[in-house]
Amino acid sequence: MYMPQIGERIRFLRTRQNLSQSALAEKLSVSKSVVSSYETGVHLPPYDVLLRIAAIFGVSTDYLLGASSGRTINVDGLTDTQIHAIALIVNELKEKQI
Repeated sequence: MYMPQIGERIRFLRTRQNLSQSALAEKLSVSKSVVSSYETGVHLPPYDVLLRIAAIFGVSTDYLLGASSGRTINVDGLTDTQIHAIALIVNELKEKQI
């Protein structure tokens, strides 16, 4: 099964955080060649690895799988007031898009 969107999104997230394939592989407890195979679409990450990838990059598995184009912001540990402030900032940025 070939699902290039997963690989493209993993590569995008990895490079955005300035992680090498080797560094991501270490975080996932897999080899660099396995990460490369995910990014090129040769193999799909198994369920447990998909969950770890989502957690590392702070995105949903739906985003990685292409079921959602949106990303999430992890607000664990924040107060309701802080979450509300973040929502206001996000809305402000969306309104000012050029």
